[in-house]
Amino acid sequence: MGRIENAKTLYEQAVFAGTEGALDMADLALDSLEADLMLARGRITHARYLSGEGDGDVTAFERAVDLYNSLGDTRGEGEALFWVGIYHQVVAGEDDVARPFFERARDLATQAGDRETLAYTLRHLAFASKGTPEARELLEESTRLRRDLGFLPGVAANLVGLAYLARDEGRADDAADLIAEARETAERAGAHRVLQWADEFTTPPEP
Repeated sequence: MGRIENAKTLYEQAVFAGTEGALDMADLALDSLEADLMLARGRITHARYLSGEGDGDVTAFERAVDLYNSLGDTRGEGEALFWVGIYHQVVAGEDDVARPFFERARDLATQAGDRETLAYTLRHLAFASKGTPEARELLEESTRLRRDLGFLPGVAANLVGLAYLARDEGRADDAADLIAEARETAERAGAHRVLQWADEFTTPPEP
């Protein structure tokens, strides 16, 4: 509520004291609030989609991108761009469309020092790069960042992804070790859904 109260104070300064620039400052405060709200609203909409409760929507994320950009908020713009990419990759199944959003989000997150968004972005760039040598490098770097941040559910999720990559590359022993670590990490973090992903992992039989 701080920015709402600030906008009210600025309104009063403009109306009663004639303070120059007060209304422009109020607009900035409210645009910042709206950007955060749109980003939060979009994340909830996406979570509902993942739970089968909706069709997904990119509108809130796109609005957040525009607002953060106009505010010069590099960190916010990078995070919002990541979520636009998520919509195209996860909801629309358009990796080629998602990739430029992820790449721009990676650049802005790096510039802003936002390691959490960077880790997420590298994870999903890895998915968009499946079948290339780059995929494992991206996912391993994302995992390193998540370990540094202490984000155990994210570490466990990445380990599952790395296990699948190892399996696809014919590294059965590495895949088994990775999925075992993923299970242990998910259990420790209380990440029950990630534990389900680990339990669903299968290694193809030896020829």
